Amino acid sequence: MNTNFKNKTILITGGTGSFGRSFAEKVIKFEPRKIIIFSRDEQKHNEMMISEEFKNIKEMRYFIGDIRDLNRLILATKNVDIIIHAAAMKHVHLCEYNPIECVNTNIIGAKNLVEASITNNVKKLIAISTDKAVNPINIYGASKLTSDKIFLSSNNLSASKTKFSVTRYGNVIGSKGSIIDIYKNMIKNGSKFLPLTDPKMTRFFISMDECVSFISNCLKIMRGGEIFIPKSTSMSLKEFINYLNYNKPLKTIGIRSGEKLHENLISKLDNTPIFESKKMYIQCINDKLLLNFYKKQKDFKKINPFDYVSSNKNGQKNITSLKKIISKSAKL
Repeated sequence: MNTNFKNKTILITGGTGSFGRSFAEKVIKFEPRKIIIFSRDEQKHNEMMISEEFKNIKEMRYFIGDIRDLNRLILATKNVDIIIHAAAMKHVHLCEYNPIECVNTNIIGAKNLVEASITNNVKKLIAISTDKAVNPINIYGASKLTSDKIFLSSNNLSASKTKFSVTRYGNVIGSKGSIIDIYKNMIKNGSKFLPLTDPKMTRFFISMDECVSFISNCLKIMRGGEIFIPKSTSMSLKEFINYLNYNKPLKTIGIRSGEKLHENLISKLDNTPIFESKKMYIQCINDKLLLNFYKKQKDFKKINPFDYVSSNKNGQKNITSLKKIISKSAKL
């Protein structure tokens, strides 16, 4: 974890979600000045405030607001050092049915956050993106691709003292709305089978602890203008479901509108400069100072564009530890 959080004020948009709670719980150990939870969900704010993890922590602040509201964001980001941007509309099928709402949250919200950050001289902002932003076929992926471009290009604004970067990864194991969360609810409600979109479908997976640690490390090294991509494990959904040990028959229901059979974290169609280290890839904007910085780093080497796709069974050396995390998260 990044120990540079001491005496810093950190704002987490979408902070009442699974990631926001996990990140806040880890960061609080490093003595930040304040952690501001920014979310429009009043009930989740209340649940978080009274939870065992946070009820006695004086550094926590709960700020009800919507990233669509620029004035509210300007007020919330005053005297903030670091922003973790996790707020988004994320469900593919809901975004397909409500495209304008998706645009207002994911794209206009990103624009508002940039303006608020620059207005208040926030030092760093790191936005959480998705593999669906690579070669997008749905409105969710297209909106996140656009928001990624908004954040990265904001480093070019001469008036900005804020560094903007992006992280991109796949499915977070056990997060709210994840496949495990859905299956648990179905089993509790007496379902006799578990739905499977397609036995051939593959996805990238990352644990919540890995996710929190990765973003913390990215905050430490970011210069502004990077997309950070962790080296992740991928597998078929059928294989993933077998690790859950629910012993329920599977029913193939077919791919829904807007879904892909496989996901990419990097596309060779994107000619953006890429650097590789032992644990991550970094795509950089074409900025001479930024590229020279990573060229000089011993831990990174420049590589050619390639397809980092979930169908290639990536990260199999980590499969044993991931199986344990999956089994633990799957407990009813």
